[in-house]
Amino acid sequence: MQHPDPSSAVQWLKIGPESQGQRIDNYLLRILKGVPKSKIYNILRKGEVRVNRGRIKPDYRLQEGDQVRLPPLRQSRPDAPVTPSRELVERLRAAIIYEDDGILVLNKPSGLAVHKGSGVRCGVIEALRAIYPHWPFLELAHRLDRDTSGCLVLAKQPTVLRELHQALQASDSAKHYLVLLRGHWQKGVQSVDLPLRKNSIRGGERMVIIDHAGKFAHSRFSPVTLHPTASLLDVAITTGRTHQIRVHAASLEHPVAGDEKYGDPEFNKLMRTRYGLQRLFLHAHSLMLKLPGRDLAVDAPLPDELRAVLDKL
Repeated sequence: MQHPDPSSAVQWLKIGPESQGQRIDNYLLRILKGVPKSKIYNILRKGEVRVNRGRIKPDYRLQEGDQVRLPPLRQSRPDAPVTPSRELVERLRAAIIYEDDGILVLNKPSGLAVHKGSGVRCGVIEALRAIYPHWPFLELAHRLDRDTSGCLVLAKQPTVLRELHQALQASDSAKHYLVLLRGHWQKGVQSVDLPLRKNSIRGGERMVIIDHAGKFAHSRFSPVTLHPTASLLDVAITTGRTHQIRVHAASLEHPVAGDEKYGDPEFNKLMRTRYGLQRLFLHAHSLMLKLPGRDLAVDAPLPDELRAVLDKL
């Protein structure tokens, strides 16, 4: 893999097989160690990063042989090596629910960002690289929101990362979440196909809105346990848009319990004071992917703090 020269000149990088299938934003975050994350997304949005001489979006997936043009960049001194706390090391080791030669799956705890940025110096991926420095390669296959818990898949080999990316985008993949929604659900099995678009509001906060010019998103809500105050549902998604389940649930007038961004403040207060909910009730509980020659099927048990809430309903 080519690495950029920390000079002020335009640079061209040729993508090798180890980076095929990786999103361009994740690729740049990995190789441009001294460039702020905000700067990387800024040059992507402005079209200053070109692939094969054409403009691309931050979610463009690289192909072997792609020619990536980088504008002149000033790279500051890289951050000091990350040293995760003993508590974080123990939490992450205890969170491993599956591992083989090419794949690592965590039951990610709520409250942990998957990577650094926005005031987070050490995310899950940086901590794992520090815990297992003898692994030559470790990359996230997908993302989970910071407040979401559950199945998080990482690749330990470049070829496996490409296979995981393809499997995650395939129509026969199965990604299921457990979610607690406001009120007594009476809609049966409900599919939502509302396109989503990221939007910035006053103060710079990032929100996702329903917009017919946005990206296609599909969620299927299936009831599991119904209560007068709140209902537990299984949500299957075939797309993985940012905040997809949270926005789709709110569109059905059943916002997610504990959702401070798209939810109901009064309902959140009730869930916090009466039922002890201190986080977003959204958990990626199962994942099934068809990989070459085998299937990957993993289940992440519901965390104790969420089980305790259900026991009180």
